[in-house]
Amino acid sequence: MLVHIPNVLTAEEVAQCRQRLESADWVDGRATAGEQSAKVKLNLQVPENSAASRQLGEVVLRAINRSPLFASAVLPLRVYPPMFNRYDVGMTFDTHVDNAIRALPGGGRMRTDVSSTLFLTPPEEYEGGELVVEDTYGAQSVKLPAGDMVIYPATSLHRVNPVTRGSRWASFFWTQSMIDDDRQRRLMFEMDMSIIQMRMAVPDDHPSVLGLTACYHNLMRMWCKT
Repeated sequence: MLVHIPNVLTAEEVAQCRQRLESADWVDGRATAGEQSAKVKLNLQVPENSAASRQLGEVVLRAINRSPLFASAVLPLRVYPPMFNRYDVGMTFDTHVDNAIRALPGGGRMRTDVSSTLFLTPPEEYEGGELVVEDTYGAQSVKLPAGDMVIYPATSLHRVNPVTRGSRWASFFWTQSMIDDDRQRRLMFEMDMSIIQMRMAVPDDHPSVLGLTACYHNLMRMWCKT
């Protein structure tokens, strides 16, 4: 399930991130790649343990915590600290799949169920750089306004096309969901969206709203792992 989440960051937050990243140190992105990914990865990243990464990561975490669409689509249990990358002219990340397990900075591990890319560069400022995700409906090409985010199953094969003009900056991270099966998460998301639409059409105490809401929460009890 690929979901576009608009306006995750405000224009002011995008500008704050851009200003801080302008003065950040950038290193070879292969430093955080797995063995397979490192062979096809050519980009730059802000070091995970740097002050810039931690400060801007908090901005991103606050933003997703106020997004009901992110909560509904992902059902987050653990979120990996957001990271930041850039693709200058000629840089690319060929087809790969994300590592299934990530070691958390403070200790412990988490499973990567959902991948997220939060765009920080307006699309008119660069050419190429599309995120291409392979799913059951074929390849989907994603290039969003600054401040918008896309989420998709971390099991998906995906790539970033070569940048041919300008520079593409983004934040990226992974989430361990309370529901590890993407098909079940999709059903829960679609049901939640239907309940919201129904509440706009009929009173909240209508039997159909109450019945669907009960089904939603009882499925959560069946499928969620916390």
